[in-house]
Amino acid sequence: MKVAGIIAEYNPFHSGHAYHLEKTRQTTGADYIVAVMSGDFVQRGEPALLDKYVRTRMALLGGADLVLELPVLFACGSAGDFAAGGVSLLDKLGVVDYLSFGSECGQTGPFEEAADALAKEPPELSEAIQSHLRSGLSYPKARAMALAAKCPFLPKDFLSAPNNILGLEYVVALRRRASAIRPVALRREGMSYLDRDWEPDSASFPSALALRLLLLTASDDLRNRLRPAVLSDQWELWENLLSKDSFLSSSDFTKELRYRLLTDTADDLTYYADVSRELSHKIKKSRMRFSDWEDLCGLLKSKELTYSRISRALCHILLSVDAQSQKNAREKDYVPYARILGFRKTARPLLSCIRQNASLPLVSKLADAVRTLEGFPARLLQQDILAADLYESALAARQNRPMRSEISRELILLPDGL
Repeated sequence: MKVAGIIAEYNPFHSGHAYHLEKTRQTTGADYIVAVMSGDFVQRGEPALLDKYVRTRMALLGGADLVLELPVLFACGSAGDFAAGGVSLLDKLGVVDYLSFGSECGQTGPFEEAADALAKEPPELSEAIQSHLRSGLSYPKARAMALAAKCPFLPKDFLSAPNNILGLEYVVALRRRASAIRPVALRREGMSYLDRDWEPDSASFPSALALRLLLLTASDDLRNRLRPAVLSDQWELWENLLSKDSFLSSSDFTKELRYRLLTDTADDLTYYADVSRELSHKIKKSRMRFSDWEDLCGLLKSKELTYSRISRALCHILLSVDAQSQKNAREKDYVPYARILGFRKTARPLLSCIRQNASLPLVSKLADAVRTLEGFPARLLQQDILAADLYESALAARQNRPMRSEISRELILLPDGL
């Protein structure tokens, strides 16, 4: 049995993601593909456009065999924590042979060579990074410049491409774990990760960002513009989502965020992950002046503090993700359980193999896990439940319906033949 893993957000799932799944199966010869997917909040510090159950169904229909949830502590973390969390989960399953990821480079060799330099971070590299930080650069740019000088063999612009940067974090995480999982870098096709404008008559795959912007802008021809970007056999599902006003953005959580900022003092905010004392005081000065989440990010943004870093910090405040929990997670080897969001019935042999080989519990019934998990795993699971309930609360308010408790939600099971 060959198994490939993918770490993803699918925010939202589109034809480019289906291409990646198909290409992964072709390239690796995998019998099964496991997708580790962010839940209801994602790495940029934002709510997912669609809830995790809808995105799970789309991923399964699009070619994944099993979807596991990346706990919110890592899903909303920095690129390093996001990658390390996803890699630890795949590695602990005990059955994954390959980690496939999209990249601008499209060649695995440069990632492995750069990861070898970064995994142990020799003193001269650390000093170069610190020197660039002192000059006022953000950490990602400081590390990119230091690594470029250390590894002149890397392709031009390798460290400025967003998918390359995340792919490198995956390979670094594999190296630090001495994992037997082999990285496979596939070339990203279609629009760039950061491209915002997609035309329906374009032959290329859209970016998830372009689709989010399209879906959050209510235009008269939305359906016609969306249809070429998604899989034809998922169109009925998309029609249903469009009719129910199913899309959330950070603005849907402005009231909840405002409440948290008004009830915490500036010193209290430094308790949360990614909130420095400087950022805490800036938030205190701005917390009565913003109109919505995005407006606050704009007010706080500076040369040293990127939009993503600020939004991620605000998301941690909203979800009560504290810095000590992140530290504990790193010390305790990241993900302590594998929660199933959905699977194809044809993947039952894969689940049996995971149960025999995994070094962490496989969670299929959330209520059972709540009763049996203890200590750090139990606290991590409660954070996931809080995030899911908060997301569901906003979605239920938008759709004018009662909430559904996360504890009572059933996993997505795709029958044979789909």
